[in-house]
Amino acid sequence: MDIAILGGGVAGLATALALARRGHEPRVYERRPAPATMGAGVTLWPNAGFVLADLELLDEVLALGGTPAAMHRYDAQGRSLGGLDIEPLDRLMGYPTCAILRTDLQAVLLRRAREAGVPVAFGREATAIANDPDGRAVVHFADGGHARPDLIIGADGRMSSVARAHVAGGNAPVYQGFVNWIGVAESSRDLVDGAAIHDYWGHGERVGIVALGRRKVYWAGAQAQTLEQARASAAAAQDGEWRKVRRLFESWPDPIGAVIDATPPRALRLIAVHDLEPLARWHRGNVLLVGDAAHAPLPTSGQGACQALEDAWHLARCLEDPAMGPGAELEQALERFGGLRREKTEAITRQARYFARELFITDPQACRERDARVRASDPLQGVHALAQGWGRGLPLPALALAEAGAATVAGSGAGR
Repeated sequence: MDIAILGGGVAGLATALALARRGHEPRVYERRPAPATMGAGVTLWPNAGFVLADLELLDEVLALGGTPAAMHRYDAQGRSLGGLDIEPLDRLMGYPTCAILRTDLQAVLLRRAREAGVPVAFGREATAIANDPDGRAVVHFADGGHARPDLIIGADGRMSSVARAHVAGGNAPVYQGFVNWIGVAESSRDLVDGAAIHDYWGHGERVGIVALGRRKVYWAGAQAQTLEQARASAAAAQDGEWRKVRRLFESWPDPIGAVIDATPPRALRLIAVHDLEPLARWHRGNVLLVGDAAHAPLPTSGQGACQALEDAWHLARCLEDPAMGPGAELEQALERFGGLRREKTEAITRQARYFARELFITDPQACRERDARVRASDPLQGVHALAQGWGRGLPLPALALAEAGAATVAGSGAGR
């Protein structure tokens, strides 16, 4: 099938590769003039590891990234709030967790897509999608060109998706009340001890540090802000924002100060964090949404890139017949894909919003109560809850065996 994919990010390139491997003819159109990213790094949890293994990318991605063994939580004074042991989660789901710079992940996807014969055109900005007299969608580009494929896949992000505007009648990102300053820090000295994720919670503020190695990390500092404050921050000079962030977190525990100091001021980026309301339908005619264009969870989900990869895996199977073209068969395949994906991604979006509200509480007493709840939580129960939620809809034999074993034990206990 002839397929046009709008967007050359993780969702677009992964989808192109998955479809090309199954005999389709995808082409990728990216609005930017060259590969670019909106994030410093991503944590690819075991559900993403499953997809990467299926695409024969896992070993290469692991070689470029770090493999965090644990996530440690602290308050703004450095006192422990508990955490998560990642190794049992990996064993339970059957695939490793990997942390990687987004630029490195996209470079792997771009190279492998091109090796699979996928044309990737940069500087091709889609400006509109309209139906021709036969009811078939046509993409129009800023350079005056157009494309009339069998299927148009919108992987063009959360903020200005032409495909989402066509499918849903509009594109209205929702500001969720906080900003992220993101960066990559590298030093000739150790910044962190070992491979781990370090998460610090304050009053309306947060810092997350993900180790790629002892001397290289990516990180995000966050603060609750009104939209007006966020716009003012976005208008400030980058070096001014770096000094602002350094002052904001100067009293926070090590290694936060060292990480910010090791980040080039011009490399720091500010993002006013938005998500999207869930949609009842992800397609209209032969135009389909994937990735952030379909479901854009907050970064508090930890699942943005993971769910984009899952979209690629599921869609390739829903379009299993390489000869499938426009018409009833395609409509059924797109309905099946949306039916498989909506409930899981909506749950992730809702949970990420709830977590963000908890993280960015500003009332000191409410923060103390939140921290007490987190300290008292059962980390093993948390591992199982994540495995069940993130593994949903994927054929993970290790997780299925673990759940079957747990059910057997529970059944035996009930019979005593």
